[in-house]
Amino acid sequence: MRTLMIAQRVIKELFRDKRTLVLMFLAPILILFLMKLVFSVNSQTDVNVATVNVNTSLNESLDKASHVSVSKYNQTKQAKKALNDKKVDAIINYRNNNFYVEYSNVDASKTKAIKLALNSTLLSNSAIQMRHQLQKLQLALGIPVNKAVSASKPKIYNSYVYGSSKTNFFDKIVPILMGFFVFFFVFLISGMALLNERTSGTLSRLLATPVKRSEIVFGYMLSYGMIAILQTLVIVLFTVWALNVEVVGSIFYVILINFVLALVALAFGILMSTFAKSEFQMMQFIPLVIVPQVFFSGIIPLDTMANGVKVISYILPLKYAGDALTGIIMSGDGFEQIVTPILILLGFLVILTILNVLGLKKYRKV
Repeated sequence: MRTLMIAQRVIKELFRDKRTLVLMFLAPILILFLMKLVFSVNSQTDVNVATVNVNTSLNESLDKASHVSVSKYNQTKQAKKALNDKKVDAIINYRNNNFYVEYSNVDASKTKAIKLALNSTLLSNSAIQMRHQLQKLQLALGIPVNKAVSASKPKIYNSYVYGSSKTNFFDKIVPILMGFFVFFFVFLISGMALLNERTSGTLSRLLATPVKRSEIVFGYMLSYGMIAILQTLVIVLFTVWALNVEVVGSIFYVILINFVLALVALAFGILMSTFAKSEFQMMQFIPLVIVPQVFFSGIIPLDTMANGVKVISYILPLKYAGDALTGIIMSGDGFEQIVTPILILLGFLVILTILNVLGLKKYRKV
């Protein structure tokens, strides 16, 4: 009987907490819907290839390969510029009867797709090419068919802008994971800390003083910002040296992007804590705030998604941080390439800070 009475009391309290009920039932539905959108995509990888000095028949055969688009260039310098500008994923250069292929290799799946397409195209064309070459030799030299000298088979020499042939999927997502862990832990710790001060009454006593709401917000952001700097340094240095991740660009820019992202996460965590009444509710915000960041950060290729779905990524800060970190680590992007993501992240920071100052207004008693 007492057990039933306790269960009845808990259920009544739970039903009084409408916010918890909404989060319990709405959050799983939202996540499942997002997973449906994200994973109902084309599993094939589209690749763009630049060719130099490659004959027309091979270009046409390669272009007909599934999910392969070929752009023909007259000079290697032009193809190199397209590769550096991320317009193509590889350059196929034919010289001295051999193929020299240079891959950007920022996406191991695209590198693998190009290798498979090139090999299959060469195999399908080799028999025809060999037959034509033998016929020319017969006509020119009068050599019988059974004595004709077969032409040497071209070799493929591979090189990589980033990494090596051993570069895998983890190398592609590690820049994004680096930003994700910075965002997640700063968001969680800052939100929990402010929530604890509010529930313990510390924030109410502080708001009863003449101190301004903006000063409170900036004070929290300054203190936790210093902790975020240390956390960012630990995560970045561990990723680069302990996990042996190659950084083509400047490690300073990697730290800078992660620090700005940490400030955004800090402001986000403080804002979410103003809507939570308990640590339990704060934890329930994770599926609503954190999980969508993972889906649309670039871990799952955005170019395989429908345009209507990709729009969601543009309102999530981790997408911009992930793009910038990937560019720095894998392509050696400089400040001119990352300045736009930094400005967008700072825009998120300004908006969230203003919302935090306004959010504290309801807790001020005087």
